[in-house]
Amino acid sequence: MTDSSRSVNRATAQIALRRPRPLSSLREHLRDTFWFAPAVGLVGAAVLAGVCGIVDDAVLARLREQRDLAGIRSLIDWTANAEAVVGTIASGMLSLVGVVFSISLVAVQIVSAQWSQRVVRLYVRDRTAKATFSAFLATFVFALWAQFLNGGGSRDPATAREVPFVTSAVAVALVLVSLMLFVAYVSTTVSLLRVSRVIEKISRDAAKILALRSEPAVFDRTAPVSGTLAYRGRAGVLRDVHVARLCRIAQRQQVVVHLLPRIGDYLVPGAPVFAVHGKPRSALDERAVLRTLNTGAERTFHEDMGFGLRQLVDIALKALSPAVNDPTTAVQAIDRIQEFLTAAVDHPLGILLHRDRAGAVRLAQDLPGWRGLVQLAFSEIRPAGAGHSQVTRRLRAALEDLLRLAAHDRQGVLRRELELLEQAVARTVADEGERDFALTADRQGIG
Repeated sequence: MTDSSRSVNRATAQIALRRPRPLSSLREHLRDTFWFAPAVGLVGAAVLAGVCGIVDDAVLARLREQRDLAGIRSLIDWTANAEAVVGTIASGMLSLVGVVFSISLVAVQIVSAQWSQRVVRLYVRDRTAKATFSAFLATFVFALWAQFLNGGGSRDPATAREVPFVTSAVAVALVLVSLMLFVAYVSTTVSLLRVSRVIEKISRDAAKILALRSEPAVFDRTAPVSGTLAYRGRAGVLRDVHVARLCRIAQRQQVVVHLLPRIGDYLVPGAPVFAVHGKPRSALDERAVLRTLNTGAERTFHEDMGFGLRQLVDIALKALSPAVNDPTTAVQAIDRIQEFLTAAVDHPLGILLHRDRAGAVRLAQDLPGWRGLVQLAFSEIRPAGAGHSQVTRRLRAALEDLLRLAAHDRQGVLRRELELLEQAVARTVADEGERDFALTADRQGIG
């Protein structure tokens, strides 16, 4: 495909178009919390304990109907043997939770100070950590219940009122599950101490944003604007917008709503947030529209295309700081930055359109453009790494590779970045031979 045809295709497919997912925002919000999974585990443990108690009563009643004293005696003997184990679980599980997770939090704090404060979110979103914490707490609650049942019944097989056989068996099973999750948790936590693993996780999350399907579409930015809505609420970072709800409101009014700020922008009260294209059938419910916005203290990956690059650049800058002085880590970050830009080099950028069930466009959402992504990726690393030949060689290799892949209309910003890189090295390195060495492309920096 020629450059001109690719440019035409990109001009006609400059819009990413997709249907809204109703629960995507809620799912992302819950993933950014550490309380939801443990709370579900505690409730689940209480419900499971109640079910096991009912099953225990049913089993014992059946044995009594059959006058199976031998069976009752065997259940009592097994329960007595498991009673000591369950008691140990109840007394030691909570202490183990406190010690393990306290050490983990200290490790995460050290890692965040070494690389970036935004690395903490990887721990908060880690499914293994949440599952382990939930399993530990659930086992503790369930063991208390089992211990209560073990001490509440008679041990005479002829007059036994309650033998928690099933409850004791489930408690032991929960301990085994907790131990397996603990091994997985240790492995995951240790991997978070490796910067290569942290960079990989950030890069993988960032790549998911580029997985949107695109198709040709048209959005007329010059269409008459019937109204503009200003933000009213607590100041904070725009984390996401409830797309499905906003599309339903726009569909009822037969208008197109344009979200003016990008996801990740900081909103303050009074800032314009929505432009309404088309005349509403009736007065637009401004409060309902504004309730579709969600703000928070920090950015998230949900719909935020530039946040992954921001974190990778932060890690590279931290590595290049005089306090750390680790250019190899910066090169690893540049590897992933190039991977992201390579995936975005032919991706439709500029704006994202959401449509209703009938296929009509109802929400227009601005996205970063190609120039913005390239400048975000290189403009801060370039001056910070100008004195490190390993970094400048890797930057040149990345820019040259992207130049070979990019269409003609996307090459200008890459050529400009190459010129700025050469100028930065010329200002920093006095010797001509050293400058030539520093500006030689090398995908390993200095292999």
